Amino acid sequence: MIYCGTDWAEKTHNVALVDDSGQLVAKRHITDDMSAYKILIALLAEHGDTEESPIPVAIETSRGLLVTVLRTGKRQVFAINPMAAARYRDRHAVSRKKSDPGDALVLANTLRTDMHAHRPLPNDSDLARAVAVLARARQDATWNRQ
Repeated sequence: MIYCGTDWAEKTHNVALVDDSGQLVAKRHITDDMSAYKILIALLAEHGDTEESPIPVAIETSRGLLVTVLRTGKRQVFAINPMAAARYRDRHAVSRKKSDPGDALVLANTLRTDMHAHRPLPNDSDLARAVAVLARARQDATWNRQ
């Protein structure tokens, strides 16, 4: 089984894929645009992501275009609380130094070791997801205006 961790950022994202033993299988740095999302979906497919056997993904946010893309099909997406991710980081690194590629690896290993302790995002309808995206866009526009 393969597990995916994605460290989300405003403009770029780091992706790490690990196997059952925790071995890093692939890593990638992608931008925040549709062409990069296609690369990410192709990377997942290259490592066995299919409709029948989707690769689970851990990410520190539950919203945004990247999460919407990852939620296509039957893939389970786990929004890991950033504070919980920091605690997992402490398990893997003594220095406590934050690193985006390292955080993607930590998120992937979080699913590998403790997926049973986290809930995947619910399978909302397309309409519910669209309403959530619009509501978030309105909220962001209000915050930017103030």
